[in-house]
This record gives sequence, structure tokens and C-alpha cells, in this order.
Amino acid sequence: MISESLGYLRTDDEWLKTVVIGGLLTLLGFLVVPAVLVAGYLVRVLRATMHGDDAPPRFDDWGALAGDGVRAFAIAVVYGLVPTLLIAVTAAFAAVVAGPGPRSGLVVGAVTFVGGLLALALGLLAAYVVPAAVANYAEQGSVRAGFAVDDLRPVLTSGTYATAWLTGFAIVLGAGVVAALLNVVPLLGTVVGAFVSFYAVTAAYYVVGHAWGDLRGLELHDEDELGAERPAI
Repeated sequence: MISESLGYLRTDDEWLKTVVIGGLLTLLGFLVVPAVLVAGYLVRVLRATMHGDDAPPRFDDWGALAGDGVRAFAIAVVYGLVPTLLIAVTAAFAAVVAGPGPRSGLVVGAVTFVGGLLALALGLLAAYVVPAAVANYAEQGSVRAGFAVDDLRPVLTSGTYATAWLTGFAIVLGAGVVAALLNVVPLLGTVVGAFVSFYAVTAAYYVVGHAWGDLRGLELHDEDELGAERPAI
């Protein structure tokens, strides 16, 4: 599956154009809107691959792409709120108990350490859940589907999804290592890394999409049916 995922984008004749657009949007992700558009593209990847369609989507119909991206982005933000709030609460509590003397320092250190561990654990849990939540949105076209526990639980607890997620994580991690090595040359890692990151994340979502389709027993849709799907709140 790794080799198939890494070759996924290259099966399209215009794959270089897709990578260039996706890489530029990733590079400009700090502006939010480009990141939303990338999220919309990943929804398209999930929606196609979960139905067995291995033809990579293209960056077109920007309004629909943005709509998918906003909804996927919102789902990810909600899941990310818990670890973020925990970090904020930990920092606030540490500030309250801080004071003179070594005992106060030990308390602050203990609170910070425990809070940091919990935030890390919850952050990893959120990272594990988000692709499945977005996949359920991509399948059903409803933001509520991103939080449908009855749909998500059997997928999240399956070995198939866990393997797919770990495979995707390894692909993205490998891309991060490549970008870090390129940082030996100033700015090269940042610029080229954005394109490598887009390519890797797309490959990762290809794996997740196939795993979701297998677990949900989805069938192949034709292009008209896929194009006719419309997201809803």
C-alpha cells in the first residue's frame, strides 16, 4: 500500500500541476485560506479513494473545494480544542501556584510535566481521530458525521484503520525528515518541504480513504455520482 500511495498522484497526466498548486497552498498555509483549500482537496481524495476510485482529483471548482475545506477544517479544530485547552489550563494553574521557594518550583514543575504529558496524549488521540472523522464527513456530506460516535467507534478500534493511520503517519514523518535534512540550506527545507509535505499528506489520505472504504463496505461510484454529492450541515 505504501508504494501505491506514493505513486497515487503520479497516475494523473497533470500531477505536476497538482503538486505545484498543492505545494504553494501548503507553503502559504499560515494565511489560513490556502490551508482550507488543501483540506478541501484531501476531502476529495478521501471521497474518491473510499469508493475505490484511484484517479487523483484536481484543483478545480474552487467554491466547492473551499466549502469542503471549511467543514473539514472545523472538524479538525473541534477535536484539537481539548489538548489546546488543557495546555492553557495547565499554564494558568502553574502561574497561580508559582511563588518563591524551591517547593513552589517543584509543584510548578510537576503540574507542567503532568499537564504536558496529558496534552501530548490527547493531541495524538486527536490526530488519530481526525482523518476518520473527516472521512465520515466525506462519505455522508454532513459535518455532524464528523462527530458520529456510532460510526467512528468501530473504525477507530479496528486493526485496519490503525494500520492505515500508522502507515500514513510514517509517510508524513518521512517527509518531515526529508524537509529537515534540506534545511541545511537556508529556506530550502521550508520551500521544498511544503511540496514534499503536500505530496506525503495526500499519499497518507489515500491510504486512509481505502481503509475507510474497506471497513464501511463502500462500492465504486461513477464520476457523475461522485460529482453530484453535495455536503450539508
